[in-house]
Amino acid sequence: MGRFIVFEGAEAGGTAIGAALRDLLLDARTTGLDARAEALLMAADRAQHVAEVVRPALASGRHVVSDRYVGSTLAYQGYGRGLPVLALRRISGWATGDLWPDLVVLLDVPREVAVERRPRAPDRMEAAGAEFHERVAQGYRALAAAYDRWVVVDGAGPADEVADRVWETVVGRLPDLAPDWAP
Repeated sequence: MGRFIVFEGAEAGGTAIGAALRDLLLDARTTGLDARAEALLMAADRAQHVAEVVRPALASGRHVVSDRYVGSTLAYQGYGRGLPVLALRRISGWATGDLWPDLVVLLDVPREVAVERRPRAPDRMEAAGAEFHERVAQGYRALAAAYDRWVVVDGAGPADEVADRVWETVVGRLPDLAPDWAP
């Protein structure tokens, strides 16, 4: 069975259904969306992604690297929007059939760096304001401290340096991957 590695951080896998859900969720023109509805749409996106992409790949023995997963829901809708984190974890666990990553890599960058790296106009979540994003960042740090499968990697600096730090961290935690994924 393959390994499941997730990257989290303030800087999202794809199915056609998931893309449509994210379009709705992230469109700056979407207004008045209740925080619980937002969380349920995120859970639906994750359910579809796991069913259509992640589980089949893992079952075939392939490794899966995902950009964002349940940690984003806990950070954004939990810490950021103020919904109960434990309830979100239960909903997300149900939505994903309790598929949890082998490793979660939190790329930690200052907000200013994340904003500089954004290649486009901010989406609905990105435009939520500094206080919201500070709560999200605090949420990510709390999650990394609470769960053994999480590691924090400094995401600042040139891409090749960040990639080296990520690789060293991943192989340090999952040494069996070294022969498969040599840089």
